[in-house]
Amino acid sequence: MINLKINNIDVRVPEGATILEAANKAGLWIPTLCKHPDLGPTAACGICVVKIKGAKNMVRACASPAEEGMEVTTHDPELVRVRRTTLEMILSNHPNECLTCARNGTCELQDLAEEFSVRERLLPPIVPDISTDDSTRTIVLDPRKCIKCGRCVTVCQQKQDVWALSFLERGLETRIAPAGDIGLGDSPCIRCGQCSAHCPVGAIYEYDETARIWEALQYPKKYCVVQIAPAVRVSLGEAFGREPGENLTGQIYSALRRMGFDAVFDTNFGADVTIMEEAAEFVERIKQGNGSLPLITTCCPSWVDFMEKYHSDMMEHFSSCKSPHAIIGTLSKTYYADKMGLDPKDVFTVSIMPCTSKKYEITRSSSMFASGLQDVDVSITTREFSRMVRQDGLIIEQLNADEKPDSILGEYSGAGTIFGASGGVMEAALRTAQYQITGDENAELEFKEIRGLQGVKVMETKVGDKNIRVAVAHGLGNVETVLNEVRAALRQGQESPYHFVEVMACPGGCVGGGGQAWKVDNKIREKRIEGLYRDDRKQRIRRSYQNTSIRRLYEDFLNEPLSAKAKELLHTSYTARPQYQR
Repeated sequence: MINLKINNIDVRVPEGATILEAANKAGLWIPTLCKHPDLGPTAACGICVVKIKGAKNMVRACASPAEEGMEVTTHDPELVRVRRTTLEMILSNHPNECLTCARNGTCELQDLAEEFSVRERLLPPIVPDISTDDSTRTIVLDPRKCIKCGRCVTVCQQKQDVWALSFLERGLETRIAPAGDIGLGDSPCIRCGQCSAHCPVGAIYEYDETARIWEALQYPKKYCVVQIAPAVRVSLGEAFGREPGENLTGQIYSALRRMGFDAVFDTNFGADVTIMEEAAEFVERIKQGNGSLPLITTCCPSWVDFMEKYHSDMMEHFSSCKSPHAIIGTLSKTYYADKMGLDPKDVFTVSIMPCTSKKYEITRSSSMFASGLQDVDVSITTREFSRMVRQDGLIIEQLNADEKPDSILGEYSGAGTIFGASGGVMEAALRTAQYQITGDENAELEFKEIRGLQGVKVMETKVGDKNIRVAVAHGLGNVETVLNEVRAALRQGQESPYHFVEVMACPGGCVGGGGQAWKVDNKIREKRIEGLYRDDRKQRIRRSYQNTSIRRLYEDFLNEPLSAKAKELLHTSYTARPQYQR
């Protein structure tokens, strides 16, 4: 531990802490623009400059270590002037398009301009003339608005290990783009949207498709159905000033009905179906030896894209089961349409996801057309949905918190809810796999060792007479560790160190998805995760196989998990893909 003074306040912090961290501990706010809690410092923006007694120059607090006996000044008239001038320089290289920008009202640069009373441009504008890149049809890259903070490059390269984005050129010509200056759709991009989630301005944002939904809702022949993902219910409220983790499930159902949707489903039901299929796959491999171990989960489309591009040698280990929202889409145009006497061609399916890559998933292969039509017509993010709520004039406080989803694709178990958190898919699968292996209705229900935000979580649990070893990885930079352990063992002819592996591309799982509310950090992720586990604990049914609607689905339509019909409608396949598309 070291001791220093900040604005004459005594502060004690661990050795290695930065001045910024020390100031935060002292309750002092130093403005930042390039620094994000998830990422190491780049010291790119210069907003966080401070003075150190005895030093000739100001230093950047985000990247400067606190030292024993140091005396720091974080605020005085000169520092205010320097920070204001730095902002004016950044704004001179930034388009004056706030009213039409996707980040209007949530932009960190806009916030700082307001804080420092920047009311006019004092420097001549030098905005670059660079075209917008929407080639992924999931996220949009607008390099003109880039402030060169480096957050997107850092998260893409160092956290996600994708390396789709980089800085090109130098000086005033510096810009973000894929290496080789190609379109983002031709790059290794896996569409996870973490670049967008970490961008402080409107340089990267989701591809907005809300207009397609409003159009469908106005068309009388369309029977519009909608589903909400587990993580959406505990993050939507943040856009309306509510606490992260507050569960707005009932209010969301109510809002969707007021918007005009004919049926409101819940992706949690699809999660329960996924568990029935994935658990059956696991039991088939572990009990009957039919298939390679470990079994690796595939609910995350960014992870699937990453695997096909970077780890195609592991495809035999992948579960063939589709993700929950894709399953709901298929069942909406088959099982539900048949029960309701609807022509599948008239059914328009919408999914509200915490994820940008779901926009890609709905057309990724022919299996996403298992109903004979595109199973999910449009997928939008939490952010897009929050805008739709505002556009429809709805007030969260006045919506019915006790509203229920529509049968027959709405009832869900607690296991379906926890899909939104890292470790939740594994925990849900183990709850059902235990029963399928042992028939024990009272087997272990909670597996707390695989909860939380540690990058890789491992656990061993006894199921029947067998010890099951599992691993959970989230944030793709952590996946390599697990996969290399598996590869090393298999190459040496040894048993895999794990029998079951869960992977989620985004930090924290879907609660930290690339389409969630802006300005996320681990404290917010933890609150969202706890919101999901609270919902799980209050559910009357907490195991997927106990869901009576799931049982009816198999009795009336699918027969049993892994049946021929289940495989036709609920399963997919994988193809090795090049990292670069041309």
